[in-house]
Amino acid sequence: MHIARSDELCRRMFLRRTAALSAVGAGSSYALGLAGLGELAAQTGGSGYQALVCVFLAGGNDHSNTLIPYDPTNYSRYSNLRGGSQGVAIPQSDLRSTVLQPKKEQTLTDEQVLALAPSLPKLKARFDEGFMAPILNVGPLLAPLTRAQYDSSNTRTYPRPSKLFSHNDQQSTWLSFQPEGARTGWGGLLGDIALSSNRNAMFTAVNAGGDAVFLSGQEVGPYRIRAGGAPRIYGIPRLYNSDLAGSALNTLLRQQSAHVLENDHAFVTARSIDYSAFVDDALQSAPSFTNFSGNSALSEQLSLVSQLIAARGDLGVTRQIFLVSMGSFDNHSDLKSSHQGLLAEVDEALEHFYTVLVRLGLQNNVTTFTASDFGRTLTSNGRGSDHGWGGHHFVLGGAVKGGQFYGIAPHISTQTDDQVGRGRLLPTIAVDQYATTLARWLGVRAADLGYVAPNIGRFETADLGFMQV
Repeated sequence: MHIARSDELCRRMFLRRTAALSAVGAGSSYALGLAGLGELAAQTGGSGYQALVCVFLAGGNDHSNTLIPYDPTNYSRYSNLRGGSQGVAIPQSDLRSTVLQPKKEQTLTDEQVLALAPSLPKLKARFDEGFMAPILNVGPLLAPLTRAQYDSSNTRTYPRPSKLFSHNDQQSTWLSFQPEGARTGWGGLLGDIALSSNRNAMFTAVNAGGDAVFLSGQEVGPYRIRAGGAPRIYGIPRLYNSDLAGSALNTLLRQQSAHVLENDHAFVTARSIDYSAFVDDALQSAPSFTNFSGNSALSEQLSLVSQLIAARGDLGVTRQIFLVSMGSFDNHSDLKSSHQGLLAEVDEALEHFYTVLVRLGLQNNVTTFTASDFGRTLTSNGRGSDHGWGGHHFVLGGAVKGGQFYGIAPHISTQTDDQVGRGRLLPTIAVDQYATTLARWLGVRAADLGYVAPNIGRFETADLGFMQV
């Protein structure tokens, strides 16, 4: 069962992309030229499969205990600001085995030598192999912003994201470039463009766990799936042991309405009914080694994603965007004891997932990346850290130009102009740039990047260089 694409969809997509790009400005290099009128196909890549997997660390991951200075000078600064051994600082001796040595010589700010958290040894091994890259100080921005501009009261000239340091709003801003209440996310907008590559539009954007706004586009809606397979509705096809009652329920649930919300609910319900058996059959065809549910919810979600990727032919897709998530990263207290355990779960889950991709021969075709509400304060509140802004993230995959850092390492300080108080990082890489670098790898044309990230024309580059395009 496949949902056909239509010329009308292409026309609407083209008009929407053109409208979005016009907001960037006629002088922008991302504005769509007249040559684009004859090029409605959205992807520049071939017919080979490609997918993005967003791993959302809900609560605000503490980046300072994820990527840690190891050299004596900067470690001392870090330890002092984090309360030393009586506070939340990771002992320097615990970092020996996870020190990152770039494949190409790099000199970081203040000659920092950085190590991964001791609970991330598998990610460290992937860095050494050249398949993982840390992206430094990423966060939401509306335009490039200096500390002096941030301190200015002229927010019209120097705009900054709305409701900084708020969980719900910054989760939404990371995933949709808008605070809470947004209706579309950049994963869904990528999915809108990817529709032209898929026989079956239904499985373009798949939500295995997390905030669905990320996967909501103008045309694409997230297909939600959980452990155990496709969602089912009790009573279909039989209700109270009666085929007739089941049929009546089926008709009622599909009932169309003049009310927009009721009609949308009926559409989603009908989709769930129609596709549950189809999805379950596809999942059952996946190789047994794709099932690695392990001991964490994140492993379970990534296992499900790997099964769907293995079943890509049956599902009729060549471009997909997935969302998985893991909570409990809001570590205002017990940071030292709980955070490393959380990172260990991330490390194990990502390693299992990457290993499965290697066995499927798709490690170069799937790119996994992390996101979070925000980073956290460099200073400790005694037992934890508080809400911040910018933070460090990871990109993993065979197409990643790994084994080196991307971006500018922030000073280990609460006094420098790359932070806005208590070591809250002022981002030097916009989420827009993070998104468009991934979008370019997925095959999105430069002319369409403004549709995915409307503010990208304000930044120096739309490609940070960490992907093999």
